[in-house]
Amino acid sequence: MVQVTDYLYVVRDDQILNNEPIIKGTRTPVRAVVETWRMGV
Repeated sequence: MVQVTDYLYVVRDDQILNNEPIIKGTRTPVRAVVETWRMGV
């Protein structure tokens, strides 16, 4: 089941990545985006 968050493009889905926050419409975890941003890429 998809759960809405406070952010427009971030959702949680218990069937994708164990309910980890992901970018809406993808399987990309928010964690991956943040880690890439922190590395300066």
